[in-house]
Amino acid sequence: MYLMRIGAPGAEKPVVRVDDDHYVDVSDLTPDFDERFFAAGGPALLAERVAAGPRQAFAGERVGAPIARPHQILCIGLNYSDHAAETGQAVPAEPILFTKSPNTLVGPYDDVRIPRGATKTDWEVELGIVIGRRTSYLDSPEEAAAAIAGYCVVNDVSERAFQMERGGQWSKGKSAETFNPAGPWLVTPDELADVRNLGMWLDVNGVRRQTGSTKTMIFDPYVIVHHLSQFMVLEPGDLINTGTPPGVGMGHDPQIWLRPGDVMELGIDGLGSQRQRVVEPR
Repeated sequence: MYLMRIGAPGAEKPVVRVDDDHYVDVSDLTPDFDERFFAAGGPALLAERVAAGPRQAFAGERVGAPIARPHQILCIGLNYSDHAAETGQAVPAEPILFTKSPNTLVGPYDDVRIPRGATKTDWEVELGIVIGRRTSYLDSPEEAAAAIAGYCVVNDVSERAFQMERGGQWSKGKSAETFNPAGPWLVTPDELADVRNLGMWLDVNGVRRQTGSTKTMIFDPYVIVHHLSQFMVLEPGDLINTGTPPGVGMGHDPQIWLRPGDVMELGIDGLGSQRQRVVEPR
């Protein structure tokens, strides 16, 4: 199943994508794809409607993030062996955790705004995990599969000067407005043959900058969810960004940074693609 939210910011309605041209409106069954929806059973609640419901044609509506603003956005750093190598950092023994403000979440085609004072804004194509039920203290990574509602494409936009040169926490370089485009849809796990072997890519201004695969993850999605559950309670609808493959701007020589007018295009096999225009600070 492919869950989408379409409509103006703050007024999105939940739908299920049937194909490139059609969807089934499920807004009478749930007001949104939010914590309450996932806690009540999530996509399983929609199966009968999707099978029998009338199809409607997409008519150029804005596509929002596939989930409502989550309780938290958790992020894993240096989670691809080839990305760790390009940054010159050691492969971590345990997942590196940082957080991103939930209000960074925007749609997959919305503009990305460079924050004031930024000088090193960067891109990161990532696999996003959405949690499907309240989860804590899982006994094993195998148990994590039942806690995952689905997966989506995420662009973990970063301001490296804030992240690396201002001291303190990485979150300062991760939490500017618009810094977490997600979607275009949330894909339920049954739609993917193997989430640990998905091709990933990102272009800037038509030039391929990132090419990778989830098979080079150091910690796969199940290990990540199990690990995080030992330290915190994961809530339904929470989003986890799981790290990026090589090719980020910081990893190039010379380094490349985003500027107003640039266009990012990115995608993951089976999860769709995104496109964002970079705009000036407000």
